[in-house]
Amino acid sequence: MTRKHAHASLLAAAVALSLAVQGAAAGVTKLDAATIGAAAGLSATTTPDGVVRVGWARTDVPVRVDGTRLDPFAGLGSWAAFTPAMDGAMVMGDIVVFEDEVGPAMDAAFAAGLQVTALHDHFFYDEPRVCFMHVEGTGRPAALAAAVGRVREAIARVRRASARPAPGFGGPAPQPGRLSVEPLERALGRAGQVQDGVLKVTFGREARMHGARLGASMGLASWAAFSGSDARAVVDGDFGMAAAEVQPVLRALRRADIHVVALHNHMMGEQPATYFAHFWGEGPALNLARGIRAALDEQEKATRHVAAR
Repeated sequence: MTRKHAHASLLAAAVALSLAVQGAAAGVTKLDAATIGAAAGLSATTTPDGVVRVGWARTDVPVRVDGTRLDPFAGLGSWAAFTPAMDGAMVMGDIVVFEDEVGPAMDAAFAAGLQVTALHDHFFYDEPRVCFMHVEGTGRPAALAAAVGRVREAIARVRRASARPAPGFGGPAPQPGRLSVEPLERALGRAGQVQDGVLKVTFGREARMHGARLGASMGLASWAAFSGSDARAVVDGDFGMAAAEVQPVLRALRRADIHVVALHNHMMGEQPATYFAHFWGEGPALNLARGIRAALDEQEKATRHVAAR
């Protein structure tokens, strides 16, 4: 072998070794469909590009859209897809949930280490109303698959308790009454506005889009509105969040038993990108205010953490 050929061979070997080391460091391996399927409790298939997928259709609750019976194959299918990633695998999924299943499914996702990245609808005039919860996560393939299985089981528990989705959150509906504004403002750490018996507190944010500054007046804000009475109130509102703030805020809202009813974006092209979580809670007014404050505190912590990096 000539010196030139020897050098080329050594160079090729070095490149191959480097690629192998990088692949091993990244944990990029072929995923085993049987292992993932067993952990999820579902049949799994592998696509030509190496992605392992599991899926299940919502055949347990009949759905009509604008009076038409919707076949599950026409848009009522849940799925999760797994691909090799640095921590072993990454999962992304889209899970069909009825309104009374959202809270339990979200709680199960968080408890299993998954992130919730969107919550929205796909239809108008659907009966019962159908929502779609998107999840993602990284980690060991079997652990991620088991997490998906736990979300699915949480949904199944709701349906075993009642075959039909519930028409409401349950409990007595809050009635118009007296709200003690000052204790709520103290709990929230911010003065608000009162109109027609409703206290609304706004927390502005800033971003830029198309070269212009955005603030609360342009819709870039978090806010909470309280109505009802001190003993039994309703809070509804919206959290505007940077990406790193989303999971801490959602988790804090659920710990306070406040329902997340939507997670989506309102704008395109803003910097930083902002996501919005809409919420609804019922209970003693001061407890609700403390729950919102806890979510605000988690949001501020996440902001400081990002700034410190």
